[in-house]
Amino acid sequence: MEHASEIRSIPVDLITVLNPRVRNKRIFQELVDSIAHLGLKKPITVSQRPGKTRYDLVCGQGRLEAFVALGQAEIPAMVIDATEEDCYVMSLVENLARRMHNPLELIQAVGDLKKRGYSHSEIAAKVDFTVEYVIAICFLLDNGEEKLIAAVERGIMPHTIAIEIARAKDRDVQRALAQAYEDKALPGKQVLAIRQIIEQRNNSGKQIHKLGSRASRSHRPVTSEGLIRAYQRETERQKLLIKRATLARSRLLFVSNAMRRLLADEHFVAVLKAEGLNTLPRALAERIDQGPRG
Repeated sequence: MEHASEIRSIPVDLITVLNPRVRNKRIFQELVDSIAHLGLKKPITVSQRPGKTRYDLVCGQGRLEAFVALGQAEIPAMVIDATEEDCYVMSLVENLARRMHNPLELIQAVGDLKKRGYSHSEIAAKVDFTVEYVIAICFLLDNGEEKLIAAVERGIMPHTIAIEIARAKDRDVQRALAQAYEDKALPGKQVLAIRQIIEQRNNSGKQIHKLGSRASRSHRPVTSEGLIRAYQRETERQKLLIKRATLARSRLLFVSNAMRRLLADEHFVAVLKAEGLNTLPRALAERIDQGPRG
């Protein structure tokens, strides 16, 4: 861990960048011009390797590369006492703290910390994200695709929706759901509903390509339009089932209420006994015994 620090002038060729990243050329050139005209405003931070003359860079890759571009042999650096592991982690955190970071760089940094054995809560504490967000990012790294991850970071899609999409095992379905959501053709609840429909069909052994078209034999790729049509068909089917169930319930209520009134009539009961009709179906008898229902 970090213990103490001092500022020294360090040869640039003795510094190793543990966590290199690609820079925007225009922004980098602005940094070079600023250092050339105004000098270095803030020293870089490094840690010296035990027993060696080399140093690991903690933060300041842009400033270091600017000095190299300007032909400078040495650069002012704050030297801290830290392990190589700590240097790497501090470099990742420093990159995450930058205002103009690349979304996929941020995602990858979280993934790197997880690969190094840090728990979700430890990562969250280091990068100042919520634990739920870190868990979502790690899940997407394991199960999602770059487009899905980037959509979360651009604010196009909540991470909760992205996770639901990533849980679809078929990558074509993932892409189709993501596209439909980004196009605002599907609200979040419908994304979950469609994924559940897909899982039900897969569990029943039906081909996923039947969702998008009746011409399943041609194995057409799954599209967002096809998924929406599948959802609409499934919605209509469920509405019809509800309608039939409501009608059946109304008929059962009518029959049970009518039978309850008839059984209250002694003459009707006598006729039933004379005909040998002494019992009722159990379900109907139970409803009659429970009393009137609305």
